[in-house]
Amino acid sequence: MIEFAGRTAFVTGGANGVGIGLVRALLAEGCKVAIADIREEHIERAVQSFDNQLVMGIKVNVGDREEMARAADEVEARFGTVTLLFNNAGVNLFQSIEDSSYSDWDWLMGVNLHGPINGVMTFVPRMIAHGQGGYVVNTASMAGWLASGTPGIYNTTKFAVRGLSESLRYSLAPKGIGVSCVCPGLVKSLIYASDDVRPAELMDGAKPVNTEGVKQLAGMHQVGMEPDVIAARILQGMRENQAYIFPMPDHREELAEYFEEVLSDYRDYPQDPGFDERVKIEAFRRARYKEARDAARLAT
Repeated sequence: MIEFAGRTAFVTGGANGVGIGLVRALLAEGCKVAIADIREEHIERAVQSFDNQLVMGIKVNVGDREEMARAADEVEARFGTVTLLFNNAGVNLFQSIEDSSYSDWDWLMGVNLHGPINGVMTFVPRMIAHGQGGYVVNTASMAGWLASGTPGIYNTTKFAVRGLSESLRYSLAPKGIGVSCVCPGLVKSLIYASDDVRPAELMDGAKPVNTEGVKQLAGMHQVGMEPDVIAARILQGMRENQAYIFPMPDHREELAEYFEEVLSDYRDYPQDPGFDERVKIEAFRRARYKEARDAARLAT
């Protein structure tokens, strides 16, 4: 079981939504916490709300490798090696793929997918060198399981975060580092206002902001799950070393229904040349995959 007290945590998107909930929960557990975010004024407000010397704020674009390395150095200099990494920052465009531009892709992929990649590539080697284990939590979404026509790019990035998380879970388990993928639904956060932090250099082809649509989304997110509730469930999931943390019960039946639909697309085809040999190879792969899942479950 992961022990939190005394560890250093790095939380991206840490100044609002799930991120600020995680910051509060981690501080309560005795962690030193770095609040990493792109909104400087939100970072300042968050840090000021904690009368606690064990918290620091750092402005960083998670899609920028050099900025992430600089942030890691700054946090390490003050709080020591980061052994709890929360790749939580995310943005969204509520539009379909065919209505999107390459700049739309570059922006969302940069934050939602390259952000977790940069977090892993920056911090995990330091965790391994530190030798005291650790934990990586990647925030995906139920949109990483249940895709719809809108938001297309967001769905794509969150499906990818699932694959990143699962593969990383198996490779890091022997090193005493746990990995969980969080899949929330509707959260009380500012993701509906993602356009506010879109870089100027990635505005090519951007559609005008639908202010009425943003107002509707803001109302929906105001009834989303409270960040503190989700954060508590994430820490519980870490303690239980869950591969996937589903903090909301809302989607269980829908997910089961979806899995049934997926399985229904299998067909009983006649055996083709090479079938027997291929089945033997797949049986070996299946056994190794089961071993990896079992080992990861028991690792921390």
